[in-house]
Amino acid sequence: MTSKPNSAPATGQDRGLPHHRAEGPPSAPALLLGPSLGTSTALWDAVAPELAVTHRVVRWDLPGHGGSAADLVGPGATVGDLAALVLALADSLDIHRFAYAGVSLGGAVGLHLAVHHPERVESLAVICSSAHFGGSAPWEERAARVRREGLAALADSAPSRWFTPGFTVPRLVADHRAADPAAYAACCDALAAFDIRDGLSSITAPTVLLAGREDPATPPAHLREIADTVPGASLTEIPGASHLAPCERPEAVLTALRTHFSGAGAAKRGTAVRRQVLGDAHVDRAQERQNGFTAPFQDFISRYAWGEIWTDDRLSRRERSLITMTALVAQGHYEELAMHVRAARRNGLSAEEIGAALLQTAVYCGVPAANSAFAVAQRVLAEDDAGR
Repeated sequence: MTSKPNSAPATGQDRGLPHHRAEGPPSAPALLLGPSLGTSTALWDAVAPELAVTHRVVRWDLPGHGGSAADLVGPGATVGDLAALVLALADSLDIHRFAYAGVSLGGAVGLHLAVHHPERVESLAVICSSAHFGGSAPWEERAARVRREGLAALADSAPSRWFTPGFTVPRLVADHRAADPAAYAACCDALAAFDIRDGLSSITAPTVLLAGREDPATPPAHLREIADTVPGASLTEIPGASHLAPCERPEAVLTALRTHFSGAGAAKRGTAVRRQVLGDAHVDRAQERQNGFTAPFQDFISRYAWGEIWTDDRLSRRERSLITMTALVAQGHYEELAMHVRAARRNGLSAEEIGAALLQTAVYCGVPAANSAFAVAQRVLAEDDAGR
């Protein structure tokens, strides 16, 4: 897979915040990517650049992992503590609402955010994770072992826990070996205490679950338990994937995430913007006329035109109305022009400003086109004035 990043990747380390790597247009919808225990932002190397074509992607490191400071958490840490670090990072980047995807412990952080901070989570993907991680004892034992012996032995066995036989990612194994033992143990404490099963039914964010079919750590049954409880959630099992599916089967993970984040999230945003610009009556009529034949087109309009283009804040809605009216005159789409003259008024343009824009089209689109456009606009403006 190849892509052309929309902006140069950026790294950052601010005091008290997790290390992060940001990619994609700053004005695009935000997507935060959470790591698995023992890994770093490199977990997402095969997926993040592609997602950054349409999103402002922010990957973050766990405390003591990758570039994050070890003292961000201490013994007895909880998943809630890690979630608070993520929210602080988002706030530092002026990100209020965001999509979120996380693997294993990173997925647990996403579940916590969706349950306890639903106003922040636009949509959610939980990958090779669980609502609980098999009880506290195994994690308490691992934490004690790491505090006593360090991470060398665990790093040696990481490929067998993370990947199917014969597959490995040396960079991630090296990151595991380089992690801070005290911070790693604190993350084990968080896993030991985590059990969010009672809160799953309260999740309102559109949710997709991705399970590695050959994952021994969080087998598909763990993801199925979440899918069966979170309203409207869907589950996809990925063949040939173990615990770190974004590394082992990046194409499958990318396809699922693109569909989820650019589909459900953009469609929801787009429908809201479409109503704001065109009015409830217009959108209601369009939805009432929708059938099996036209539904895919209506979905495309909501996702692409309204969910991605009209939500791009690099241009104001006033400016977009001016551009749209000009383009419609140039192409002779006068029925659409009538709709967008009404939208222009809703977006704050006066009748005089609309007239000035149409006069400009006489120079560049031709007098006959402008003549027809003035007739359409005059009728629409008169109808609007009469209705007030």
